[in-house]
Amino acid sequence: RIEKCDSLTNALTTINPEALEIARQLDEEYGKTGQLRPLHGIPLIVKDNINTAGLPTTAGSLALENYVPNEDAFIIQKLVDAGAIVLAKSNMAEWAFSPMHSESSTAGTTHNPYNLAHVPAGSSGGTAAAIAANMGTVGLGTDTGNSIRGPSSHCALVGFRTTLGLVSRSAIVPLYLRNDVVGPMCRTVEDATRVLEVIAGYDPEDKLTAYSEGKIPENYTQFLDENGLQGARIGVLRQLSEDGSHPEISALFERALTDLGSLGAAIVDPVSIPGFDSLRQNQWCAEFRTDLEGFLATYVRSDTLGSLEDIMLVGTKSEFAAMRLQSQAENNGRYQNPELPCLNPYEDIRRIAYREAVEKVMDSLQLDAIIYPSWNSPAARIEHFAEEYQGDNSQVIAPHTGQPAFTVPMGFTSQNLPGGLQFLGRMYAEPTLIRLLYAYEQGTKHRRIPEL
Repeated sequence: RIEKCDSLTNALTTINPEALEIARQLDEEYGKTGQLRPLHGIPLIVKDNINTAGLPTTAGSLALENYVPNEDAFIIQKLVDAGAIVLAKSNMAEWAFSPMHSESSTAGTTHNPYNLAHVPAGSSGGTAAAIAANMGTVGLGTDTGNSIRGPSSHCALVGFRTTLGLVSRSAIVPLYLRNDVVGPMCRTVEDATRVLEVIAGYDPEDKLTAYSEGKIPENYTQFLDENGLQGARIGVLRQLSEDGSHPEISALFERALTDLGSLGAAIVDPVSIPGFDSLRQNQWCAEFRTDLEGFLATYVRSDTLGSLEDIMLVGTKSEFAAMRLQSQAENNGRYQNPELPCLNPYEDIRRIAYREAVEKVMDSLQLDAIIYPSWNSPAARIEHFAEEYQGDNSQVIAPHTGQPAFTVPMGFTSQNLPGGLQFLGRMYAEPTLIRLLYAYEQGTKHRRIPEL
């Protein structure tokens, strides 16, 4: 399938030469034991900023082009132990800088398999295109502000941005670690749930995961309920859904509301978050230098590659990445009110205030989730990605509050471009979101295979 399709999508960077041998070993194991591991023999596509033993982890950059880790990242080890096979690494926006498109110095530009003239969004566009085009069964992306949910939305996939603290980020090239999440990008809610079930949990190398202890159920698959929308209460955040929305995306969203109601949910429309416009401001902090240099010191351990300046000295083929590298070199900390420390979502006063405002509304209206389109616009054309980048709702709430936000397909535009429906939940409410998404997915079945 990769040989047939990837010349069109340019989704993958490295194929694992050991994949078939690992598959044979897993077959032999099953023949001897009669027991299947949780992900026995499942082909996995891994974004190229996640450490995989024996395979390059470049983050799309020339600086890391020859970096081959000796060990798997914590979550990769968990997936391998569960029987998954790392089939390939996927292309990405260089250093995960771009939510708009997926262009790297190592592999070039990835195309959306549903319409090759359009972007798959960024930065996990390679994973999205590969999984959408059936080049692997399940995929991993990372999300600093949009990069799991945006590409999943543009490629008719299910994407889970989980609660900050639920899944380890150790041995993953960071963008802003205070926001970074790693998670599943899959063709179905069930597939994503089975991946989450394996990777969730405490990692001593990622101290944020200590917050998840005691908050993880015995399994997540128990929440895959076709009737999960019966009696649910879902709020519609018009403050996002009507912000310059493309008419075809608006039509898909309105149909989704009708479908949710017919599947048993009570739709609370509209929901308004007091102070929303001010709370969402001044949430971003530029900490790329600090986080990247920590990764280089811990994992790369190169005498010639220890600082952001070293990275810039190697250079880039991407004009966009060059501009962002320069910006990161010149800026650090919070963009406004630099006296406020940039902390994790459990300690940062602005992040806590934002989350409390959202959850207070959810509590007062007894909402199970808040919904809005993942993007208010269809995927941009590759040749015009900058001027056509608009409507990216994934950036607005979850990266800052730490809350989980999942996207699921809600249909296609007339140009065969997918739209995504996003569900925002309370902290550690993954079980609720899985239940709601699964019921909506099973009741609508919007996803279809791209015709390449």
